[in-house]
Amino acid sequence: MATVDLCPVTGWARLSYRRAAEIFEHATRPLAGPVDRTQGCTLHQLRHAMLTHEAENGTHTVIQLARSRHASVRSLERYARPGPEAVAAHFAATDPAARRRTWQGR
Repeated sequence: MATVDLCPVTGWARLSYRRAAEIFEHATRPLAGPVDRTQGCTLHQLRHAMLTHEAENGTHTVIQLARSRHASVRSLERYARPGPEAVAAHFAATDPAARRRTWQGR
């Protein structure tokens, strides 16, 4: 086994992607809801959620491209879908009229 696949602290081997996916899916079964507890979440869904949350938090697109290893912004579009609260917060923070009101109130 290659030394890069071993934890420097514990000496344990790294999980394979397939094994990590099995463990994650099993651990997230309780989150599936009452309809179907036979399947949990996938690592792909976790990745999607991470990219969506980063978009909502204002992470720059270039950073998201590098982190997700997507080749183009077009392939990243499907993940970056901020919710209504994030859009409202963005507009509140970037609204010129609101900034003028805040500036004049000082």
